[in-house]
Amino acid sequence: MDTFELKREQSRLARKIVLNDLFRKVKTVGGADCVIFENKIIAVVVVCKFPSMELIEKKSYILSNPVPYKPGYQSYRDMPAVIEAYNQLDEEPDVLFVKGFGINHPRKFGMASHLGIALNKSTIGIAQKNIVGKVEKGKLMFNNEIVGFEVITKEHANPVYVSPGHGITLGSSLDIVSKTIFPPHKMPEPLHIAHKIAKKKSKDI
Repeated sequence: MDTFELKREQSRLARKIVLNDLFRKVKTVGGADCVIFENKIIAVVVVCKFPSMELIEKKSYILSNPVPYKPGYQSYRDMPAVIEAYNQLDEEPDVLFVKGFGINHPRKFGMASHLGIALNKSTIGIAQKNIVGKVEKGKLMFNNEIVGFEVITKEHANPVYVSPGHGITLGSSLDIVSKTIFPPHKMPEPLHIAHKIAKKKSKDI
C-alpha cells in the first residue's frame, strides 16, 4: 500500500463529509464489525429495531487475503468485506454503527467516515481507544474542534470513543449511541451483537 497516495485520497474524500443528519427519524440501527481469523476477515452487519435493539437481520461475508493493516488506514483492509455484507441486507438501517474511528482521525477520515461516504449512509464510529487530540470534560478536542466524545459505558471498564462518521451531527451521534448501551455490555448493542456473531463464525470455519 502506498500510504502517501492513501493519505491524499483520505484528505480529498474527507471534504465530502456532511455533519448534518441525513435521516428524519431513527427506527433502525445497524452495527458493522470485523474479526480477523488467520488470513481471512469476517465482516458481520446487523440491523436492530431502535430503541428496543431487537435483532431484525444479520448478514456476513468472508474475505480471504485482505490487504495488510496499517494504523490510520483500517478502512482499506476492512471496508471491502463490510460492503459485501451490507449489500446483502434486505433493509438498510437508518444509522450504521461502525467499529472504528469517525472524524476523530488524523485526517478526519476514519473507517466510519469512509464507509459513510461509500454507502451514502449516516454512520457513527465507535472505538476503544483515542488516537487524536485530547479529552476535555468528556469531549474529544482536535485542532480546537470537537470531533467526538468519551463515553463510560461500563463501570470499572475503559471508556469508548464516539464520533460522527458521515451524515450525522455530533449531538445525534452521542444521543443515539447512549440509547443503545445495554449493561453489562461495554459496546453499544448493535456492535456487541455483530462482534458476537463474527467471533462464532470464526470458530465455525
